Amino acid sequence: MFWLFRLVAKYWYQLSLSGLTVITVFSLLPLSELPEFSGSDKTHHLVAYGALMFPVALRKPKYWLWIAYFFITWSGVIELVQPLVNRYGEWLDLLANTVGVLVGTTLGLGMRSLIKFESSR
Repeated sequence: MFWLFRLVAKYWYQLSLSGLTVITVFSLLPLSELPEFSGSDKTHHLVAYGALMFPVALRKPKYWLWIAYFFITWSGVIELVQPLVNRYGEWLDLLANTVGVLVGTTLGLGMRSLIKFESSR
């Protein structure tokens, strides 16, 4: 099972960039109505940003904390832009995104300590 986490850590940059692109597109895509998904909207935000941050924390490049700040800032910018594209910006979404980044960081660093990666600094 650890091979999967090593693979995620190896391709952390590509996974994070792809994830950020998908989150941005789906967050800014104009919709006449939101699609139905099971679970809370805030849970979806938390999971999306947790998954976005997990590969970064797992790999832990020397500037990983700046990346976390960037993800949080980017999610705030998205909330500001959403009303311009027929969407609703919500500050509670930003809070859920921030908690997601913190959860992804905690899980990634925790898994990293279990796998005992060599330092990537």
